[in-house]
Amino acid sequence: MRDSQFSVHRSDEINDDHILTSIETPIRPDAFQLDDELKIELIERNFKEIMHILGLDLTDDSLKDTPRRVAKMYVQEIFKGLNPENKPKPTLFTNKYNFNQMLVERDISVYSYCEHHFVPIIGKAHVAYFSNGNVIGLSKINRIVQYFSKRPQVQERLTVQIASELKEVLKTDDVAVVIDADHLCVASRGVNDVNSSTVTSSYHGKFLNSDVKDEFLKHVYSGRKS
Repeated sequence: MRDSQFSVHRSDEINDDHILTSIETPIRPDAFQLDDELKIELIERNFKEIMHILGLDLTDDSLKDTPRRVAKMYVQEIFKGLNPENKPKPTLFTNKYNFNQMLVERDISVYSYCEHHFVPIIGKAHVAYFSNGNVIGLSKINRIVQYFSKRPQVQERLTVQIASELKEVLKTDDVAVVIDADHLCVASRGVNDVNSSTVTSSYHGKFLNSDVKDEFLKHVYSGRKS
């Protein structure tokens, strides 16, 4: 899939069922009718059954609390980006310095989970924008990346969601996002390829200009070993 606004380069075949069905995360309308504590209780109960089916001894001291730990991790940590209440509130500042050049924040940590196998996606996001009168607090860019990462994801969707949110927050089309990530569904199962990575990008506004795009990529990859 490749066009002027979104592109993906795979140095691997992510998995045999790698499907992107929508830019929106597929969440049911009733997803938040249950409170977090009840979700934890239900996940704990069901994960305990999974462990039992696998033949694990849940009376063992090392395993007996695992279902509860996993349930809390799912709801309160690695998938908390599913809940819109956890969406970061942006802090914007007037661009008093009239800075009209590209602002780049690179190497933002990405920890997400493949929605096809529920194993980690680990990588870096690189984000850039041109101010349209306001600038955003740098930590808020990281928080936006983290928010959309903390849910079952497809890397293409994650890239577009981050770009779309930044465009909305900053009120500008001049946004670019590149993600370079390793997929453990490739490394730990299937082809067991530990050397490949996947790069996705979403360019908008001024970044559709090849010179601007090249400047951004130069900032991203400068000083790195080939």
